[in-house]
Amino acid sequence: MVLPEYTLEDLYGGYETQSSEGGEADLHKHLTGCKKNPGHVKFIPVETFNLEHLPEGYHDHDLYDLIKAVADLTVRVDVRLTSEDRPEFWPDKNYAYPFYSIRGKDILRTGSGRVSHITEYKSCPCQKCLQSDEPNKVWWEVIVQTATHVVYDKAEASHTKFRLFYDRQDSPVITLGNVSVCDSYLKRDQCYLACVTCDADLGSKVYDIKTRLDVLWRKVHNKYKQTRDIHKLTFIVSHPHGCPKHISIGQWVEKYHVTNFVCKFSYTTSTCPGSSGAYVNIVGYDTCPYQPVHSGTLANNINYSGSGIII
Repeated sequence: MVLPEYTLEDLYGGYETQSSEGGEADLHKHLTGCKKNPGHVKFIPVETFNLEHLPEGYHDHDLYDLIKAVADLTVRVDVRLTSEDRPEFWPDKNYAYPFYSIRGKDILRTGSGRVSHITEYKSCPCQKCLQSDEPNKVWWEVIVQTATHVVYDKAEASHTKFRLFYDRQDSPVITLGNVSVCDSYLKRDQCYLACVTCDADLGSKVYDIKTRLDVLWRKVHNKYKQTRDIHKLTFIVSHPHGCPKHISIGQWVEKYHVTNFVCKFSYTTSTCPGSSGAYVNIVGYDTCPYQPVHSGTLANNINYSGSGIII
């Protein structure tokens, strides 16, 4: 199949945040009625993912463990307010900025994100502990990276929650709230959001997974650095249509240089509404800590990322 050629200027406007006027109850309806990927045959449920889903030559246990760790840290991002301050257009572009038309409304929007950092502190500052005579003495700050077009500013962040470990329809509901904006890069379509938890079991679990992921990331990077531009393997873990997370495997198509080390990618890796903000994992490239996240879609099921620092 001959894929169409796109320029950097084409990579705007095709956002993939799931909007649901019926709220949580209608998300499954959006999944079953999907026109982009009917049946979602190229999306692999996290629980059934195994080595055989990886392409020939990539049946590697470190890579498999890395994908599972990324999946464990992937969260659904629920936003229940659209800011009045959303711009009409992308910066310096003629492309409409997502959800400008519903500013001020409380329609549920879902995207994806991933825990990028977690830090342990002493003496918890959450509202419950601030009002308690016996506050928890240990707490964790959790930083989640997503797309700016998913969570635009502090107004939207204050109406945002993260759902963790949503691997199947009957997964326990584990959420983090009291979200605030750490950093936001509008032109890159990157947003970093902070929240806290004093749940010792949850904090320790997420911290251990993130520690393991960092080790695996370095191993996989070193192992595939020399072949990264040959096989172009790319994987994404996201929450299509706000439903349980899935893994999709594909290849990147083009690398677009914004500046020397800042790039966007296009790829065949499957995405759907609800995938916006998911990490785009380019195997063999060192993209931490400013990893590109999924931003939008073009024709012929070619998808594209926001900007990230690529080494």
